[in-house]
Amino acid sequence: MAKSALRFVVHEHRSKRLHYDFRLEIGGTLKSWAVPKGPSMSPADKRLAVMVPDHPLVYIDFEAIIPEGHYGAGPVVVWDEGEFVPLDTDDPEASLKNGKLSFELRGKKLKGAFALAQMKHLPKSTGKEWLLMKKKDAHALDGYEVKTELTPARLKNLKEQVPPCETE
Repeated sequence: MAKSALRFVVHEHRSKRLHYDFRLEIGGTLKSWAVPKGPSMSPADKRLAVMVPDHPLVYIDFEAIIPEGHYGAGPVVVWDEGEFVPLDTDDPEASLKNGKLSFELRGKKLKGAFALAQMKHLPKSTGKEWLLMKKKDAHALDGYEVKTELTPARLKNLKEQVPPCETE
């Protein structure tokens, strides 16, 4: 299996509601999921992750206040970032199409093995519902709580800016 390191980012984003945008560099783009409760380092937590449109790679380090009238209006900061290594596959794009991807994250906060699994056969499913799960490993932490990066000091340093992509 190819073990080439790609990038990942988690944006903390307060638009209509606070959520975390989990993004993996796959196929020259950022595959993206909105995670309402944020990612967890606890294997006991199964986080809903709703697939959203891909974002361009230039979005990986975007931090700003998206102006009113634009998609996702509100503050966005990088909550975590680092390397992403697909596990058990040479083709993470094909794994996503098949509904399951295992990977290792090497971030500042998120470390170790994770999986994304599509939730199929749900009543009223849109096909965009996935679970983001931490696998049991040396990095797992029981009782993990997401801590905000949208602090008053961080917010004070953000400038209003239209993001490098406008998605729906």
